[in-house]
Amino acid sequence: MSSELLNTIMEAILYFLLNPVWLVALLAAVLLGYVRVKRERKDFTTRVLAGLTEMKHGLTSAWIHGLLLSVLIAGVGLIVDFNWIIIFSLVMLLVILSFSYKLASPIYYAAIAFFGLYAVGRWVGDFSINDWFVQEDLDFFGTLAITVPIIAGLFLITEGLLIRRYASRHASPFLIPTNRGMRAAIYKSKLLWIVPVVLLVPGHMVAEYAPYWPQFTLGAEKFSFVPIPLIIGFSQMARASFPDVLFPKMGAAVAWLGIAVAAIGVGAIWMPILGWAALIAGVLCRIFLSVLISVSERKKPLILVPQSEGVFVVTVLEDSPAEKMGIIPGDLIKSVNGITIHNEGELYDAIQVNAAHCRLQVIGRDGEVRLKQQVLYRHDHFRLGMLVVR
Repeated sequence: MSSELLNTIMEAILYFLLNPVWLVALLAAVLLGYVRVKRERKDFTTRVLAGLTEMKHGLTSAWIHGLLLSVLIAGVGLIVDFNWIIIFSLVMLLVILSFSYKLASPIYYAAIAFFGLYAVGRWVGDFSINDWFVQEDLDFFGTLAITVPIIAGLFLITEGLLIRRYASRHASPFLIPTNRGMRAAIYKSKLLWIVPVVLLVPGHMVAEYAPYWPQFTLGAEKFSFVPIPLIIGFSQMARASFPDVLFPKMGAAVAWLGIAVAAIGVGAIWMPILGWAALIAGVLCRIFLSVLISVSERKKPLILVPQSEGVFVVTVLEDSPAEKMGIIPGDLIKSVNGITIHNEGELYDAIQVNAAHCRLQVIGRDGEVRLKQQVLYRHDHFRLGMLVVR
């Protein structure tokens, strides 16, 4: 018995890992890293993070979130239709392939899958594709109107938490031309998170497609756990704000939107139409949030532009002398070793005045003047490990 159970679990893990959505997301994350590194080297002659950073981050950062989601969904008993999962997964796959990760929010997947399934049942009639998509009579003002909005709200909360915690850490700088013919620095964060989630479906739905799949009985009903890779994407530029200021606020707003969607979904227990309203409002508010932030960033002046005196720090490389000095993006370096500087070339020329010890006069984001100093060693005397506006 234990051997059969172990084999069943191993089969479930294998099918999960062979899910095309999972595999395509992995390849897309690798491509994201390749494009980012190529752009950084073009603008700054060096990369900020390794090329496989997006892939490693997407794989490892969201497992706890997936575990908590799965426990909560199963514990509360949020049941979904197996066909809804299929459409949900197909929408995810199309979004990943489009590389338009502003669209990779789970509220879009959930709403499209819900209303798509409703449209198939209403206007297509009996519809099936082999044995894995068999249209059934579903009550879209019953269980699905409650569980789908609540699950979508929980997914949105997860999206917000991931954005809040990680988006600014992986913001990549690049240079754009200004109206005055100079080049300013802006940031772009483009990520994919792979969240392993287990959903609960009625047992007979899975049995028709995969009779070997494990089931459990609760009362007179049979249920199955179906693991899926939830792919959450993020793509946003920061032009007039620093990523560590803008993205956490954006993540918090998305999380609060998720709480509101889930709360309205709970209200569908007494008024099912609220479930429909929760999904529609969630989609519209998520679109509005993205558009609002993008338009706001474009209307405001750029924050990192060349100065008549001093150079702006765009980013700081890990384990570099600049990081040890406490230099952060947005700092304005006014002088080095007592020499006033105006561009990157003068910055490194001034370092050579005292190649063993570096003293910087820095104006922080808050306008405060600070003195930073660091002993430089032979291997890092020329590069402080920071990228500046050129």
